[in-house]
Amino acid sequence: MLGAIEAGGTKFVCAVGDEKGHIVDRIQIPTTVPAETMPKVVEFFNQYPIKAIGVGSFGPIDVNPESAAYGHITSTPKPGWRDYPFVQSLKDAFSVPIGFNTDVNAAALGEVTFGAAKGLDSCLYITVGTGIGAGAIVQGKLLQGLSHPEMGHILVRRHPNDEFRGKCPYHHDCLEGLAAGPAIEERWGAKGDQLVDRMEVWDLEGYYIAQALMQYVLILSPKKIILGGGVMKQKQVFISVYKYLKEFINEYVSLPDLTEYIVGPGLGDNAGITGSLMLAHQAFQEENQR
Repeated sequence: MLGAIEAGGTKFVCAVGDEKGHIVDRIQIPTTVPAETMPKVVEFFNQYPIKAIGVGSFGPIDVNPESAAYGHITSTPKPGWRDYPFVQSLKDAFSVPIGFNTDVNAAALGEVTFGAAKGLDSCLYITVGTGIGAGAIVQGKLLQGLSHPEMGHILVRRHPNDEFRGKCPYHHDCLEGLAAGPAIEERWGAKGDQLVDRMEVWDLEGYYIAQALMQYVLILSPKKIILGGGVMKQKQVFISVYKYLKEFINEYVSLPDLTEYIVGPGLGDNAGITGSLMLAHQAFQEENQR
């Protein structure tokens, strides 16, 4: 039995299951501060004979095993979690291997194993919600270098009619600052689910997301792009994304049918927690091969 944690800025989803993605039990825990959230996580897993735990966490996080800060949440603006030793806290509670990566990398792993990118060795998973992040599978492996990708903080061209300053506390008008859920709410004065019929909202959203996708397509050339997160539950965004991406690419590279190439998660809201089970399975295998 494997443990999985999808650690989000709003809630932790904890689950137990197996390497085939079958979930036996799960709970949701509010993300407050570590002293409140983590004991509830430990209490849940203490009920089961788990062999490993996989964590897909909000970030930024340190995923370099050679780093002194490996396993930490690093420069997050989330109160109480900056420089939090996530992996060590789990090791202190459980004597099992721990797999640790970003929430979006976990979701990408879930989608390429069981979801919309199943059977492919390349995909890009992007979440557009409270923040914007992306995880990539390249030649069958999670993309990682000095650190994990931070694709939500790329710079995009501002729409000529958009004077919104931007919501990102670090960069103001990066992609996340202009197109994440909090930016929508502050710019338009209401949450996205209250703006369903305001097509100008979703046209602007598609304008920014499509710019990002153009860069990802030209740099990574993924075989499938999966758009998840709360904002993308407004399906009208996809129409705007298709329109603007076609316009921006301008036939420079040949793209497949965009309605099949850029899709929602095949696993729905379970992409991240399923991928976290896969991180646990990988950690367990690596430990047994040593």
